[in-house]
Amino acid sequence: MTAAAIQYLKSPELVVKVQEFFGIEYLKQRKAKIDVGGLSDSNGYDHWPDKCKTTIKSTNGTAKANCEQIDTNDKKESAQDSGGDERYRVNNKFWYYFFLLGTELGDEIFYATFIPLWFWNIDSAVGRRVVMVWSAIMYVGQTLKDVIRWPRPTYPVSRLQKKWALEYGMPSTHAMVSVAIPFSVLIYTYDRYIYSLPFGLAFALVWCAVICFSRIYLGMHTVLDIIAGLVLVVLLMIPLIPIVDKLDYIIVTSRWSPIFVLTISITLIVFYPDSGIWTPTRGDTTLTVSVCAGIEIGAWLHYMLGDFTAPNNPPPYEIIWPSYAMLGMLLLRTVLGLCCIVATRAFGKSISYAFVCFLLGRDKNELRRSENTLENKNKIIVELSYKFYTYGMIGFNTQYLLPTVFKLLRIGRPDFYTEI
Repeated sequence: MTAAAIQYLKSPELVVKVQEFFGIEYLKQRKAKIDVGGLSDSNGYDHWPDKCKTTIKSTNGTAKANCEQIDTNDKKESAQDSGGDERYRVNNKFWYYFFLLGTELGDEIFYATFIPLWFWNIDSAVGRRVVMVWSAIMYVGQTLKDVIRWPRPTYPVSRLQKKWALEYGMPSTHAMVSVAIPFSVLIYTYDRYIYSLPFGLAFALVWCAVICFSRIYLGMHTVLDIIAGLVLVVLLMIPLIPIVDKLDYIIVTSRWSPIFVLTISITLIVFYPDSGIWTPTRGDTTLTVSVCAGIEIGAWLHYMLGDFTAPNNPPPYEIIWPSYAMLGMLLLRTVLGLCCIVATRAFGKSISYAFVCFLLGRDKNELRRSENTLENKNKIIVELSYKFYTYGMIGFNTQYLLPTVFKLLRIGRPDFYTEI
């Protein structure tokens, strides 16, 4: 790919064209007047992040302060774009709500519902492998964001969403997840269940396209961010898919797995690369790693206690569509389980946050009100600790505790304990 092509795909003007194609009308344009160490843009476009990086290396501290001020102003403007901003008008409500829904397929709310629902009602063996792929992909993508440090689209793009504005943009982890989850489900279920491969492939492609276009439409990523995320996830999944398939079985059956899982997880969190400024990326990465660790330890405990038994018949299996009675059980498991997950999150966060603050000798309320900066080491330690504990427990409860409760209540899925 040539330098000209890269600049074209990276340009915010291309994002604007996509937005306008789907019914976003720009009513007026801002005129960017940027003066950073004597640098200016002949086109009037806001490409200040690249200039700031260059200027900081070669000029005095004033230029750096100017860059930081521009960064702050840009983020404030971006946060205001989705409400009451007269810079754009949504002419097509269908695409607006469609892409808002689509982008949620890569959000915490989706993970918190999809993963438990899959484990409790479909197949936990496939679920463990999908979660491991998801966690690895997210870790690599989030790490690269804080290493590459490319900003999200700025002028003349209007951001239609406030979330993730503080994170860097390259590569798009939404794009990576849009491939990782549906295609890993497709790969791990194809030899396990009998269904139409073309239908599954079409579903995965549509899923991927909806998420990717939603990120451009909402002004959160450039086209280059999306392409880079898609290419990267394909390259990562080629070795990951077979490795994860074997690794999951080893983790579930090996006696010393919890030590290995916890050591690797904590190491990945502690040695996460420093981005130079505070972003929520590290905390989000801790979430994915801890959920995976909790799920794997839960499966290991099932195996060690003798709960898991080999299935009577080898795969592939016919898909059994649920009857009314099965749907009732499914609904009961899902509602009861999700209520317990919400309670686990609230209780785990409160207890772990207070405990770590006590160990550090800091007042928890004062620490919550303190600034989010890299210099605020205590807040970083507390955030990472409570997220690791809380979401690790959520993963553990999803795989071990709640299925055990379902079994005691006689509402469990009968084949759950054959899924090694």
